[in-house]
Amino acid sequence: MPVVANGTAPEIPWRPGYRNWTLAGKAQGVSCAAGYAEIQPGSGAPLHIHREADEILVLIEGRLEVRIGTEKMIVERDHTIAIPAGTPHAFTALGKGPARFYSFLPRQGAIATGTTYLEGDPPAGAAQR
Repeated sequence: MPVVANGTAPEIPWRPGYRNWTLAGKAQGVSCAAGYAEIQPGSGAPLHIHREADEILVLIEGRLEVRIGTEKMIVERDHTIAIPAGTPHAFTALGKGPARFYSFLPRQGAIATGTTYLEGDPPAGAAQR
């Protein structure tokens, strides 16, 4: 189905304090992947690299501490984070409430087969994205 009611999108098991939903991907007949995430303060993604895929995160609520390469920054809502393929990156939600963002990867499977974790382990549902 090419039109997805976001509220009915399937949730993928991810990390403690980090919820993730697939909004568009294989089930919609596209080769890219779009998702939605909600991250509780103190949770996030450890340092990792998507070897062959760029990643875009559109922060719609909350704050993230983001590391891209060697640079660390605080990113507030209503900002977009563009991460080129091969760039080490990590992020952690900050503040009193959750951070919420939309994500986009140009190809499905970029997390499952094209990601190297420099710190920590892959998320539980990596093979589903």
